[in-house]
Amino acid sequence: MARDSRYGERIVWTGRPERLETPAFLRAAALVMFAAAFISICFAFVLTRSLGASPVSTLLFGAWAATLGLGLLHGPRVWLAQVSYEVTEHHVVFKRGPFRRSIERSAVSFARIHWLAPGVGDVELVRAVPTGALRRRLMLRLYGLKAPDRVAAIIAGDEDVVLPGRDDKLLTQRLQLGERVLWAAHPRPTWRSYLPRHRAWTSVALSVILLGVAVRMVATSVPTLKKLLAAGISSQSLAFEALVTGLGLATLTVLASSIVLFHRAVIRPGRLAGSTRYLVTNRRVLIQRGKEELHLDRKRIVDLIDAPAAGGLRDVFLVLDGPRARALAAAGAFRDDEAMPGLRPVLERVEDVEGLSRALSAPDEPLPHAA
Repeated sequence: MARDSRYGERIVWTGRPERLETPAFLRAAALVMFAAAFISICFAFVLTRSLGASPVSTLLFGAWAATLGLGLLHGPRVWLAQVSYEVTEHHVVFKRGPFRRSIERSAVSFARIHWLAPGVGDVELVRAVPTGALRRRLMLRLYGLKAPDRVAAIIAGDEDVVLPGRDDKLLTQRLQLGERVLWAAHPRPTWRSYLPRHRAWTSVALSVILLGVAVRMVATSVPTLKKLLAAGISSQSLAFEALVTGLGLATLTVLASSIVLFHRAVIRPGRLAGSTRYLVTNRRVLIQRGKEELHLDRKRIVDLIDAPAAGGLRDVFLVLDGPRARALAAAGAFRDDEAMPGLRPVLERVEDVEGLSRALSAPDEPLPHAA
């Protein structure tokens, strides 16, 4: 087998991104830039035809916005096109030319999988770190992998018990050889699921501000257009139509941004809470929420603490531990959403805490090797 040039370790797996995809927030930002570029063209036409002013500055802004939009849309794809991944005996390595990032396989606390399409997704390796002054986020993300759950199992050292050719089906249909479910639950849906948390309140506030801006734009644009028509400007002229198009698109862009921010901060988390599933097997703790999954080896769990939640339910925090990453205080599961966005090893609003505790206390069963 080949060996890694830096660590000198045997390479057990290599791969490249199978799907090059720009993150959703960058695609949204690119759409805003393209809208700004088109609005600039409309206003430049109005300046030229109606006022006889030079449209150079407006067109330059439009060109800058269009260029930035193209960069946001295609930049991540260009970057990922030259990326490769290696899993060695002790490390996971992310490589692009001279750029390298790595994480020790033994230091990975848990893995998150973000499905992009059937059979393709990202694998995010997370390492729990202490809280306080040393708190930081240590993660390595492998983008666009084919069969990401299989890659996550290889990194965890379970390649001999992974079933090949699996797709993004339910977790219960994608268990490893010899793995069986000991406990299963889902959070009870409540209206509190739609309450924003931490950083989401900033998005809600920004959404309200943008909504107010959109209303203000409509309130000022309509009287202005009426005055122009009263002054004798034809509603059929190209300049007037360009002005209406520019104002309308600007208002729609601001309104759409407000709606998207509110949806991501309030509606989407509430709906995802209803699709969340918790599984404890004889080997792992699995959490599935929409297109995102968390895979946690039970050996990483050293304690669990439950706290009261609304409606007589309990939130259960899984306290993690690992090499040089002791997480016996407010680390790992205890880190807040701002420090660790996405799925965390926390089971929210569950009823059967005693059954969960018994399942986690059950001894690990050796898994058979695949033939």
